[in-house]
Amino acid sequence: MAKLNPIDMAKYVSARRALDYVEDGMRVGLGTGSTAAWMVRCLGDMVREDGLRVTGVPTSTRTAELARQVGVPIAALEDVKWLDLTIDGADEFDDDLNLIKGGGGALLQEKIVATASDMMVVITDPAKHVDTLGAFPLPIEVIPFGWQTTKALIEESLVGMDVGGRGATLRLNRDAPFRTDEGNLILDLHLRRIGNPRQLSLVLNQIPGVVENGLFLDICDVVVVGAADGSVELRDVNNGTVRQERVDLEAEDNLFTEISD
Repeated sequence: MAKLNPIDMAKYVSARRALDYVEDGMRVGLGTGSTAAWMVRCLGDMVREDGLRVTGVPTSTRTAELARQVGVPIAALEDVKWLDLTIDGADEFDDDLNLIKGGGGALLQEKIVATASDMMVVITDPAKHVDTLGAFPLPIEVIPFGWQTTKALIEESLVGMDVGGRGATLRLNRDAPFRTDEGNLILDLHLRRIGNPRQLSLVLNQIPGVVENGLFLDICDVVVVGAADGSVELRDVNNGTVRQERVDLEAEDNLFTEISD
């Protein structure tokens, strides 16, 4: 059995616990990113080994490819219309379970899928928990046409906002601009601190050229925080509870192979 590093083990533990929310026959949104990739692999194992029947709705071409590889049946959102559950990762979360997402560049599809779900469960590790959002750069998806103007308008709008910085950079993929699945660009806002996420989200989405921003507010229901030792913290915003549990790792010897995302 290959030994996982502590970060990957924490991701695996959170992913494994989150799948307890999946029931037979569900339509499940499949997130994007390294933590979500663990979840998709574990879900594939449940489909193959346990006969679990689910329909997965991927939030990116990368996730769709992985789901096919591990045997998770997938469908497009327009075909299933509404989802029972979405499981995804996050770049940051606060005590109210507000999130920053989009580090993987799939924030638009992730937000559409999450808001089309009865429930959103976020899988993460303790390092992603913050008192105030903003240390992680906030991704903004913009259309390519006039993106420089959109960037200038964004930076101008930040002047009156309760934020700790106002810099914006175009995300690159090596030497070329990073492109989303929709062919759009990503601007990363280096804000350091977001004092009023709700106001900022509203202002950003009113700027011409902005497609969507990476603030996920009032969308997440549960955050599953995994640790390398198998311990799990469940934060449930609807019940106002924080619960400690453990994931039994004794029998989990067939999935411990390094994955890259």
